[in-house]
Amino acid sequence: MPQNKKEGIIFTTLMCFCMVLGMSIYNLLLHGALTWIALVTGLIPGFIVAFILDSFVIGVLAKKIAFKLPLNQDSKLQMILTISCLMILGMVTCMSLFGVLIEGGIPNDLSGAYLHAWRMNIIVALPLQLIIVGPFSRLILGRIQANA
Repeated sequence: MPQNKKEGIIFTTLMCFCMVLGMSIYNLLLHGALTWIALVTGLIPGFIVAFILDSFVIGVLAKKIAFKLPLNQDSKLQMILTISCLMILGMVTCMSLFGVLIEGGIPNDLSGAYLHAWRMNIIVALPLQLIIVGPFSRLILGRIQANA
């Protein structure tokens, strides 16, 4: 885990970029619209919004909630999984709304479109984060820390 501000920024940037990339590819595939142009044009604003939410809203709330839960805070694995799951729930909740609005403005049935997007996103975001992006980001951060 990050031990200072610089490592925190590197870790958050890597985590956000990988998650936004993975979720962008997934959502473009769902809509049959995966092209390099669509990926790049959606990736940039998605990354900016995700980074801001992660850094200043969802990340802060997830950590506050996790440290108030009756968990063994000495268990790194338990804390990583708890914070990761809370982050996923918060980010999917916010980024699904972002995606629905960016995709085509405000739809006639905003709540229906949002709930559908949320359900479709959570089923991919959880395993993507817990199995691929989280471990990959921690591995890269560990290598950066070892070389410092």
